[in-house]
Amino acid sequence: MDSSERRKSGLNLPAGMSGTSLRLETFSGSYRAISNLSSPSKSTSCSDRFIPCRSSSRLHTFGLIEKASPVKEGGNEAYFRLLKQELFGSDFGSSSPAGQGSPMSPSKNMLRFKTDHSGPNSPYSPSLFGPDSGFSNEASTPPKPPRKVPKTPHKVLDAPSLQDDFYLNLVDWSSQNVLAVGLGTCVYLWTASTSKVTKLCDLGPSDSVCSVQWTREGSYISIGTHLGQVQVWDGTQCKKVRTMGGHQTRTGVLAWSSRILSSGSRDRNILQHDLRVSSDFVSKLVGHKSEVCGLKWSHDDRELASGGNDNQLLVWNQHSQQPVLKLTEHTAAVKAIAWSPHQSSLLASGGGTADRCIRFWNTTNGNQLNHVDTGSQVCNLGWSKNVNEIVSTHGYSQNQIMVWKYPSMTKVATLTGHSLRVLYLAMSPDGQTIVTGAGDETLRFWNVFPSMKAPAPVKDTGVWSLGRTHIR
Repeated sequence: MDSSERRKSGLNLPAGMSGTSLRLETFSGSYRAISNLSSPSKSTSCSDRFIPCRSSSRLHTFGLIEKASPVKEGGNEAYFRLLKQELFGSDFGSSSPAGQGSPMSPSKNMLRFKTDHSGPNSPYSPSLFGPDSGFSNEASTPPKPPRKVPKTPHKVLDAPSLQDDFYLNLVDWSSQNVLAVGLGTCVYLWTASTSKVTKLCDLGPSDSVCSVQWTREGSYISIGTHLGQVQVWDGTQCKKVRTMGGHQTRTGVLAWSSRILSSGSRDRNILQHDLRVSSDFVSKLVGHKSEVCGLKWSHDDRELASGGNDNQLLVWNQHSQQPVLKLTEHTAAVKAIAWSPHQSSLLASGGGTADRCIRFWNTTNGNQLNHVDTGSQVCNLGWSKNVNEIVSTHGYSQNQIMVWKYPSMTKVATLTGHSLRVLYLAMSPDGQTIVTGAGDETLRFWNVFPSMKAPAPVKDTGVWSLGRTHIR
């Protein structure tokens, strides 16, 4: 078939192929009828199928009108509306306003088709959850209500002769659930499970207790004295194991690592004691220009943080005799120190009356990560091991206890009850309860943190009955 014949038949056949080989004679009439249909103009877009126009189809006439149904949960209504939009088009997602047509009088365009390539929104459309999608915020997960922390202590102990001295550390809670408290010349042990009180020691009229600190295992306790001694006692047998000297004056702060006991004194020095050797101390760390009042080992025993009345926060490593970091942003004494149990090299510190700030540090590079002005003297810091929250106790002028969420530093709770500065803080072995002490000679127990296994709201009850008892 030559080119003229191909034009007559309307077929575009390859060269060398004849029209007779296709045997189209029988269907020539039908083919000519089809070929005589008017072709679309160049300005009209064509497609291989027709797509219905949902906006003009009036699907309400088919009994698909949206009916109100009881909603069991807040998110179901929005979910069904979104599902109907995906199935029936965007105009079906919302009810028609009154007066705009009736289901009994359908439009003339009900069965009209159009060659529009745009269809309903697909699940991958960026505007699926946009402002025009009809998807409301009620389908989103409602924000969790803030955790409720009981505002009152569930237990109060009288602690006569508990000193109102910012530079002392007289309360510590062991991993075996025994609370140690220094009262005047004596140290008392209070067993939390039985409320039994035991007198551990009496230093006599010429000395007094300035600091107490349990070992991590909870069987031995160290005591710092006004005369500068460091004593180690067996807490289960109430027997003194060792006495170590080296300080010229009172030992106001103690800190245990796995093997080393560090002591800070008013003589501005930090001594490292090792019970495995016979000497009183194995090294001396010199860096502070005033009394050392804060001392904490990191959880991995790699770094020791110390705070002093010289407004300095120093960080030492295991081997150096000089501080590896000198952090001087505080403008008052630094007693409150806490290492994060959730992130390595994250250190929190709090300043005294003239500073009032909690500051966070990356001890890897010495950068200050954040700081918050608490409005009052920061006496203690404790980092929860159960949740990423931190508790702070305060003195002048509000004498409050505050729980913060880290890293946002939003307040979870503010607790009041002490009439004087909240100078002492310790945390229970399970991480749920804190005990605070003040110059008002009381110890108050607060349930502030959830348990590690089940982060449920803390109940306003405790293992101990409400009321006030005496620790001695």
